[in-house]
Amino acid sequence: MPRNIPRRKEDIGLSPYEMVFRGQKKIDEATMFVIDFNTTNVKEMEINEVEELETFKKSHTTTWLNVNGLDNVPMMEKLRALFEIDSNIMSDIMNPMIRSKVQEFDHGLFVTLKMLQINEKNKLAVENLSLLIMDNFVISFQEGGGDVFNPIRERIRKQKKKIRTGGSDYLTFALLDVVIDNYIYIVSLLGERIESLEDRMTDTFNKQMPGIINTYKQELNYLRRNIKPAREMILTLAKMETEFIHKTNRVNYKELQDNINEANELADSYREMLYDLLNIYHTTATTRLNDIIKLLTIISVIFIPLTFIVGVYGTNFDYFPEIRWHYGYFAMWAVMIAVAGFMVWYFKRKDWF
Repeated sequence: MPRNIPRRKEDIGLSPYEMVFRGQKKIDEATMFVIDFNTTNVKEMEINEVEELETFKKSHTTTWLNVNGLDNVPMMEKLRALFEIDSNIMSDIMNPMIRSKVQEFDHGLFVTLKMLQINEKNKLAVENLSLLIMDNFVISFQEGGGDVFNPIRERIRKQKKKIRTGGSDYLTFALLDVVIDNYIYIVSLLGERIESLEDRMTDTFNKQMPGIINTYKQELNYLRRNIKPAREMILTLAKMETEFIHKTNRVNYKELQDNINEANELADSYREMLYDLLNIYHTTATTRLNDIIKLLTIISVIFIPLTFIVGVYGTNFDYFPEIRWHYGYFAMWAVMIAVAGFMVWYFKRKDWF
């Protein structure tokens, strides 16, 4: 999993108004796809030239333009001119490293956040998503070709009444909602692995556990670094008084606030669980070490009197009363075994092992 997006040295010092793609190219050629709809009709088509959008801009239908690829500067310049987008906003759109934010301009709202998804290789894919919300028009900008919006497309095709009549602000809500739902889904997937790790810790002691826990911590922290700025943006968006979000749809944006809070709290709870697991591991390791030291101490204590007896009979004196006794050797062994047996019995009685 990538931990961060490296900044390019050539981007240092660029003007915030300069339209330069500041990321890494993910697709060969930028594409534009339009879904235009009203209560009765849906039109889907790929657009080759920006000028073709003039017709949709003048219509009274709701239009969603999805732009895949941000490196085509002439195309982005034409879009900026057609929709009268501020240069600094278009510059932000072409910068995938930008932090999640919401900004109002003369002709609409600009929203950007990170889109998380599990790709076809079952790996976490992260890319920047920018949305422009205008009267009857929504433009989504993505770095690559994949997204999480197929459920929204299906709802539009199936004539779901709310999305077909809700306007551009409701369409924006639906797009943001599916992005945040994926936050919750991905955090939950990682949470399942963390919970299974907790079950494994109670069953066996694994020396590899700290490494596994730290790996999960890195993955979770990476998710939190993307979710927390998005949460701040959603909270700001839900409180905004703007003409581009109708009063009838404001309750939906409050729901976004609840959902992003759920994703954030879920990530925080799993983070605490990982810290608890690491503490449990260290406590278990310390307990095991103490048990080993305790056992070695008991063994040493048992052998102290035996060592004393052997030491006494190992001294170099000419006369020992028992040295010529026929059963002296066996008697010494009997005494040593008796002493050791008594000490083992005593320690067992004290429940020392």
